[in-house]
Amino acid sequence: MEKINKTRGISRKVATIGVFTALAMVFSYVEVLLPVHLGIWGVKLGVANLVVVAALYLLPLSWVWMINLIRIFLTGLLFGNGLMMLYSFAGGILSLSVMSILKKIKGFSMTGVSIAGGVSHNVGQLLMAMFLLGNINIAYYLPVLLVAGLITGTLIGLICDKLLKAAKKII
Repeated sequence: MEKINKTRGISRKVATIGVFTALAMVFSYVEVLLPVHLGIWGVKLGVANLVVVAALYLLPLSWVWMINLIRIFLTGLLFGNGLMMLYSFAGGILSLSVMSILKKIKGFSMTGVSIAGGVSHNVGQLLMAMFLLGNINIAYYLPVLLVAGLITGTLIGLICDKLLKAAKKII
């Protein structure tokens, strides 16, 4: 009986990670199909991060890491290229690290955590660009990316907060 319960737990984990990853990939695909350019090179809304932020508040952190890393890898494989994957990994790893730390600290709302995630995602990508290109002058783009991360992080955080509150009312 214990073996059956352990198998159900593993199956539930795999299914949950799969569903969240698939949802994030669908959001990424829609964003690729309907490119909403915010007028700034390299800046996009990042609606797949809705799934990552929601998962951060709903699931164990190890599951969120798996969702994020699998999503970045598969999205890069399907809709991008190796270079895009490197930028996404750098941004995604820094972003999730910062968000998971801030979530544990009292006083940060979901929107605040998301803003920090949006900003740190852009910083991670900028650091990767500086490393790959060997050019520190790219840092001049930092103020633009900080503002973009603030705006997109705010939107993602507000939407995610409303979605999770609505879901709690239904459940």
